[in-house]
Amino acid sequence: MPEWLVERGIGEDRAILLDGETILAARLDWPEGLKTGLIEDARLVSRTAGSPRATARFASGEEALVSRLPRTASEGATIRLKVTRPAVAESGRIKLAHARPTDEPVRPAPTVAESLRADGAEAQIVRRFPVAGWEDVLADAFTRQTAFAGGSLLLSPTPAMTLIDIDGALPPAALASAAVRPIADLLRRLDIGGSIGIDFPTLPAKADRRAVDEALEDALTGWPHERTAMNGFGFVQLVTRLERVSILHRVAQAPTGAAARLLLRRAEALEGAGAILLTAHPAVQARITPEWQDELSRRTGREIRWATDLGLAIEAGHAQLIER
Repeated sequence: MPEWLVERGIGEDRAILLDGETILAARLDWPEGLKTGLIEDARLVSRTAGSPRATARFASGEEALVSRLPRTASEGATIRLKVTRPAVAESGRIKLAHARPTDEPVRPAPTVAESLRADGAEAQIVRRFPVAGWEDVLADAFTRQTAFAGGSLLLSPTPAMTLIDIDGALPPAALASAAVRPIADLLRRLDIGGSIGIDFPTLPAKADRRAVDEALEDALTGWPHERTAMNGFGFVQLVTRLERVSILHRVAQAPTGAAARLLLRRAEALEGAGAILLTAHPAVQARITPEWQDELSRRTGREIRWATDLGLAIEAGHAQLIER
């Protein structure tokens, strides 16, 4: 039976839904910014009189867009809010987090494990995932593509939606059908939410479009969403609740931060004696804080040394043991 496993890494928590050797779904959480579920008293800093919406500033200094405000809540007032969506970075701007008034007690945002348990899932904390597939999940996010038999999926996290393009040499109907299951798997594996557009090959025959629609409905069973039927140009839109920053968007928004955390994970997994030599692009080294390096040393009981390589891709940093 599939089970959720959670790693508490340096600078992030990681979770996978594991079925045997297969990762069915994944989540990634960084302890920064306003997160869904946080309840805190915040100050209204901008509100048009009578409007049910306003901007509020939390204790961290981050602002959120507030909806469902009572008429009595005036600008400058302190009000208890619950974050319902984190901020989303886009090209050249940040879409503010969303929040709404609540009477619930003040509390921090739930951890990954707490969120999973609140949804009724079992979530076991482990020191290390028993399979090696986490790096494959991150590779899909870094390259923004994944291959399947007969083609590949190309990902574009745009300001309006996440776009998935299908490429391959199969005949259009066969290519569209072959892409359905990989798309459903990818959405779960990269924890993609919000608005999603899928650009299938153009299928002139209604019967072919209907077959893809039915296959997509079956493949997405159990994944809460709304969906349009495929139009005459092969386009399908999915909409699901956006409660977390997806793994795809984490990597797209902060590639050096993601690469730095991945390097620390590789280092923490080393076994044997000696100091740890971290080799990485200089931008990745700059992203690793002294606190993170100290935490790596504490967890491993080893001295940390550095080498930089401008020729390395940011996600290609590696860790090895060397003599002290």
